[in-house]
Amino acid sequence: MPFHPESLAVPLVQAPMAGGASTPELAAAVGESGALGFLAAGYRTARDVREQIARTRELTARPFGVNLFVPAPPAPSVAEAVAAYREELLADAEAYGITLPEPVDGADDDEWGDKLDVLTREPVPVVSFTFGLPAAAEAEALHRAGSHLVGTVTTVAEAVAAEAAGMDALCVQGPDAGGHRGTYDAGARPQEVPLLELLAAVRERTGLPLIAAGGLGTGEDIAAVLTSGAVAAQLGTLYLRTDESGASRTHKDALADPRFTETVVTRAFSGRPARGLRNRFIDAHDAHAPVAYPQVHHLTKGLRAAAAQRGDAERLHLWAGRRHRLAPAVPAAELTRDLWSRTRAALPPAAR
Repeated sequence: MPFHPESLAVPLVQAPMAGGASTPELAAAVGESGALGFLAAGYRTARDVREQIARTRELTARPFGVNLFVPAPPAPSVAEAVAAYREELLADAEAYGITLPEPVDGADDDEWGDKLDVLTREPVPVVSFTFGLPAAAEAEALHRAGSHLVGTVTTVAEAVAAEAAGMDALCVQGPDAGGHRGTYDAGARPQEVPLLELLAAVRERTGLPLIAAGGLGTGEDIAAVLTSGAVAAQLGTLYLRTDESGASRTHKDALADPRFTETVVTRAFSGRPARGLRNRFIDAHDAHAPVAYPQVHHLTKGLRAAAAQRGDAERLHLWAGRRHRLAPAVPAAELTRDLWSRTRAALPPAAR
């Protein structure tokens, strides 16, 4: 039977978090709690994705999803701008004794075709997309395989495009979300329309089921989006400190560290707008970071890995939404149950 987000016993979705935070153990624990867990295929090889799918199936028979980063179309050369940024970052690299890669132009599709092949041969209940949309033939192949398709949107225009592309549901991402904004144009300044307003605007233009995401952290937050037309609420930051999360210890500790008092949107780590805890790296480099994704991501990858390994939160990409202080260090199932209990208490009696 095809999966539908409206059928979730617990209308919560664990957001896919690329870079290691999303694990089979996390997706399985959330799924076993009646909600929907997600794996993140971004930055992983197709082989890794296949192995993570297999591992998740070993852990649970519940539905789960896989998120894909949609590769951007060819863009003008950014090598010169990235080379200048590389020069700026040399002192940070030297502090760790590492060498930054030389910038190159050329396509980087994150093994898009190979990952689609995995998902059509070994289909999962839900496939979601970030940074864009699949081609019509690609969406059709995934539909034939039996997957429910979800497009991440940050504007009404993106929502209209996602419906036209054959998506079965939309994940409406507001400006308070941690990590990368799902904007289709990497060079565009993300809109700041509050989530509830964006949800209402998208609702006026489409009849597709909507999953609300971005800065949700309490039962009241979740109840607000559910009573505003969303069929489910998606949360990522709150799961970062759970036992099953694959986030680095440095990242987990920073979320509760009183040194970090605010989140900001920056291109400093990847070349794409992303919200994280403000640290010295952002203060030093954000103003000079070029609009160049994924080139800046590859440039800073080794530096970020060294920062995580050495416990240096001042040079690490500490992705976090505005509700990061509410993220608890507990098992994911306990967090999911607690969130739903608090949500039910905040819902009007007729909606419980």
